[in-house]
Amino acid sequence: MALDGRNQRLITLAFAGSIGMTFVILGCALPAYKVWWPFFVVLFYILSPIPTLLARRYSESGTVNKSYLELAIFVTMGFVVSSFGLPIVLARSPINDPVIQWGACYLILTGNVVVYLTIIGFFTAFEQEDTEYSMW
Repeated sequence: MALDGRNQRLITLAFAGSIGMTFVILGCALPAYKVWWPFFVVLFYILSPIPTLLARRYSESGTVNKSYLELAIFVTMGFVVSSFGLPIVLARSPINDPVIQWGACYLILTGNVVVYLTIIGFFTAFEQEDTEYSMW
C-alpha cells in the first residue's frame, strides 16, 4: 500500500509531535524531577493555533482586514513566548528551592521547539490544500 504525499506529511507531523510531547513528559516524569507543573505548556500548545485559525476563517468570509490577522499573530506569539517563559520562570523561582530543576527546564524547552516546529509544519504543509478547496 503506497502512501500519497498528504498521508506521508501527516505521519511525519504526528511522529514529530509525539517526539516533542515525549520531551515534555520526560521533563515532568523522570525520577530525578517528579514535578508536573511544567506540563501546563500543553495548554499553550492547544491555544496557540486558535487565533490564527479564527483570523483565517474570518478573512475567508468576505472583507479582508489585515488588522485581525496582525492581532491573531500577536496573541499567538504571546502564547508561544509564555510557553518558553513558564519553564524558565519555574526553574529560576526561589534560589534556594526552585520549583523545577534546570534539566527538566531544558527538556521542556526542547519539547517546545519540536512541538512548535510541528505546528508550523502543519500550517505550511496543509495551507495549499485549503486554497484548492476554496476555488470550488
